[in-house]
Amino acid sequence: MGLLSFFSKSPAKLLRLPSGSFTVDPDGRVLVSTVSHTFPEELVKEIAGQILTAFRSAQAAQVPLSEVIIHYSSLKLTARELRGGAIIFLTPQTLSTSNS
Repeated sequence: MGLLSFFSKSPAKLLRLPSGSFTVDPDGRVLVSTVSHTFPEELVKEIAGQILTAFRSAQAAQVPLSEVIIHYSSLKLTARELRGGAIIFLTPQTLSTSNS
């Protein structure tokens, strides 16, 4: 049995999808957050950095952009520009579909 356990992989660490919002200043520092503390801070910073980059790139290209909405299969990300910073909303997507 020892040989078999040597080749087995440890199970992947699953993260619960975040729900909440957070604001960041123009430098990418998180000011206020309602996202669970169990969600990795590195991922929050990475999301904030990418959103700020998108807003700055649009501004440099002189394209008016005040909101970004990204739909993943299991997560919806909505970001709004706030005078150089941003407010970012994270919403888990449900598997159920409405019949309306």
